[in-house]
Amino acid sequence: MTKGLKIVTIGGGSSYTPELVEGFIKRYDELPVRELWLVDIPEGEEKLNIVGTLAKRMVEKAGVPIDIHLTLDRRKALKDADFVTTQFRVGLLQARAKDERIPLKYGVIGQETNGPGGLFKGLRTIPVILEIAKDIEELCPNAWLVNFTNPAGMVTEALLRYSNLKKVVGLCNVPIGIKMGVAKALDVDVDRVEVQFAGLNHMVFGLDVFLDGVSVKEQVIEAMGDPKNAMTMKNISGAEWEPDFLKALNVIPCGYHRYYFKTKEMLEHELEASQTEGTRAEVVQKVEKELFELYKDPNLVIKPPQLEKRGGAYYSDAACNLISSIYNDKHDIQPV
Repeated sequence: MTKGLKIVTIGGGSSYTPELVEGFIKRYDELPVRELWLVDIPEGEEKLNIVGTLAKRMVEKAGVPIDIHLTLDRRKALKDADFVTTQFRVGLLQARAKDERIPLKYGVIGQETNGPGGLFKGLRTIPVILEIAKDIEELCPNAWLVNFTNPAGMVTEALLRYSNLKKVVGLCNVPIGIKMGVAKALDVDVDRVEVQFAGLNHMVFGLDVFLDGVSVKEQVIEAMGDPKNAMTMKNISGAEWEPDFLKALNVIPCGYHRYYFKTKEMLEHELEASQTEGTRAEVVQKVEKELFELYKDPNLVIKPPQLEKRGGAYYSDAACNLISSIYNDKHDIQPV
């Protein structure tokens, strides 16, 4: 009998945590999580308690024996962990709002993972994740670190270059979002779709798309020219792709490519939004407020559908699929 897995989530008070908990519940048969430790900092304690209590209700409702632990003591949580996931935001959403507003003031795209804002965020985040890496080295040297913290490309590269950890994987929900979008555009079950990815986070391209093993790239590119199949993220709105441009590109772009291929339109859209509804961070602050009010409801025992208004839809599927693939040595292909 396996002793079960110990998983630690740093940034456990995140509004995304119910996604992750749902992912572990759904896969309990193949991924026997025994303990899930949700870790946060004192500033996030109230959110941690709200999310953690919801997580406990979710596992109880599902009838799976996962022990949920809430703590502000990272070292206590990390001891002997099998997997560590990171999903934190240094400086909270207030810092993200600055990442977005400051560049806009100078007529430059303001975004949390690209351009100057992405660099601000990287410079704040990398020193913190390198400290976490030291704790992992000491307290659970055999654990896998699955990083979801943005800017995921920079953060993961920093870990691979400047920490001694070898089992580090950076993860993002863009590839799984594209795969889901393709399935929807083709009106088929997602299990029948495979996408070949290349590139860096967040600039990943789909080089080819297969339906039941047969390439359907041309058909998908055609479908993407229709605005109803936009395949973008909740956190990226603005310019649509032109069908001729997609055909000339001849690969599937991701939502973030709009910042590069449509810089002028995206900047105009952001400037306008910042004057009306606010920057993305300011919109998210409102969404989060509503989510945490929902999470407090003692009758809520599942992940609420409103969570999909956040930009991280399918994130738990990406993270849990990866963890299960490693744990079960599935020999499948994971876009990381």
